[in-house]
Amino acid sequence: MARIIFGLGTSHGPMLSIPPEYWKDRVSADRANPKHFYKGGVYNFDQMVDLQKGANLAAQITSEVCQERHRRCQKAIASLADFFEVNRPDVAVILGNDQMEIFTEDHVPAFAVFWGKYVEGHPRTPEFLAKLNPGVARAEADRTPPVYTEYPCSPELGSLTIENLIDAGFDVAQLTKLPTGAIGSNAAPHAYGFVYRRIMRDKVVPHVPVFVNTFYPPNQPPARRCYQFGQALGRIIAAWPDDIRVGVIASGGLTHFVVDEEFDRDVLCALEKNDARALSAFSEDMFQSGTSEIKNWIVAAGAVGAAGLKMNLVDYVPCYRSEAGTGSAMGFAIWN
Repeated sequence: MARIIFGLGTSHGPMLSIPPEYWKDRVSADRANPKHFYKGGVYNFDQMVDLQKGANLAAQITSEVCQERHRRCQKAIASLADFFEVNRPDVAVILGNDQMEIFTEDHVPAFAVFWGKYVEGHPRTPEFLAKLNPGVARAEADRTPPVYTEYPCSPELGSLTIENLIDAGFDVAQLTKLPTGAIGSNAAPHAYGFVYRRIMRDKVVPHVPVFVNTFYPPNQPPARRCYQFGQALGRIIAAWPDDIRVGVIASGGLTHFVVDEEFDRDVLCALEKNDARALSAFSEDMFQSGTSEIKNWIVAAGAVGAAGLKMNLVDYVPCYRSEAGTGSAMGFAIWN
């Protein structure tokens, strides 16, 4: 019988992939963004600056602090990658979300499972990179391969997952080829590309990409449904008759594009305890924009819980880039 031998949780934000002296390149986009989600409210950049006046965030964006936090993030990523290498599974299930890289506003499924033979990775063109914010463009090497690459998948487990999720009451979309989406991306969304390159170190095992629509209303699965979806995934993996070792990997989060350390700590505490009630009780107002990617971790918690695995936090690193509190809170964890 198949068994889940570990789970991993990793952030994948661009700030992980560029030197900290370039973190402020993204602030221009923060200023232009009219909707920053924070503690259930929606604010523009100047309103966030006013809101954060008492937090002394100027001390959080000094060169010294940013350098130290970047160093901690790289150490944590290396820890996850080393763990993956030592405990290399036969198959992985990667939980991520799409940001109009393969889907478009014309069609965004709540859940989707890929069961093709491979995921394509295309190198970025100079023309594509020129269209991106510099703070994002510099990070692309961590998400996309330098040459065309076919990342192996597991059609057998993918097909079985789809069939059994349908039977369990989850109407999932199915994919056998990833298009390049509305923004003309490289087919492999960044949530998965980061795992391929930084966690698997380009030695990608056969895997099943699972998509959760965390970002886009009106069909975002609530936290409760995400945990139930993860539980169903865990049961399906355990019922697979082949004797294989499976790793479950959640990609994304934590709070961004405004950092909320209090909420992150509450979520991490619930994940460490595998507290399904607490994870299901968080308000949906909190899971908007980039923060919504925490739901990929909630799916992972549901999947690994039945295997008796416990989450151990490798590190939590709040990475700020402005006095508005914009940035990304980085989380790294192992379930074993």
